[in-house]
Amino acid sequence: MNIFDPSINKPAKQFLKSKMKHIKLILLLIITLSINSCSVYNFTGTGKIDAKTFQVGFFQNNAELIEPGIDRTFTLELQDLIQNQTNLNLVKNGADLTYEGEIVDYRISPMTATADQRAAQNRLTIRVNVRFTNKKKEADDFEKSFSFYYDYPAEQQLTGATLNSALKDIFERITQDIFNESLGVLMKQKNGAYIDHEDENEFYTRIVID
Repeated sequence: MNIFDPSINKPAKQFLKSKMKHIKLILLLIITLSINSCSVYNFTGTGKIDAKTFQVGFFQNNAELIEPGIDRTFTLELQDLIQNQTNLNLVKNGADLTYEGEIVDYRISPMTATADQRAAQNRLTIRVNVRFTNKKKEADDFEKSFSFYYDYPAEQQLTGATLNSALKDIFERITQDIFNESLGVLMKQKNGAYIDHEDENEFYTRIVID
């Protein structure tokens, strides 16, 4: 149907023009989605990742105080986090992105009671050394330590449910920090310089691997 046909009244022409605009928008959206589908995106807002595969080496426990099994638990936690938050495929070798390292510290320290915290507590601190390699962008490679802690009542033994809760909280924080450092660091660019994300009053954008 020709919308310029003089036999068509004005309301009908406006209706047809509106429909054509909608059709154009739908076609544009389909084309955009088709183009973007060729890239790998994650599900947490970090945007495009110029990689298709990743591998996580076994994180050996080299701490002086040994807690059996935490090396395997941490390795699997890191694998699962990256799989859940990206479309990257886990492979055994030859990956675009490689995570490797070791648990270097597992320490229990007594905490001094304060006016606000009357009950004595102990603190479990775990530190993990990580080496990250990006085969497609060597500038993103790094070696860095990540650590976190968990406080618990001093009268409790660090076993069973208490230990499980401690490891869950610590490993969730460390693995997320590793993910952010390697694939989605939160920073703000101001006058050509990057500002650390510790200042909560700043507005941040997520810098991603191109």
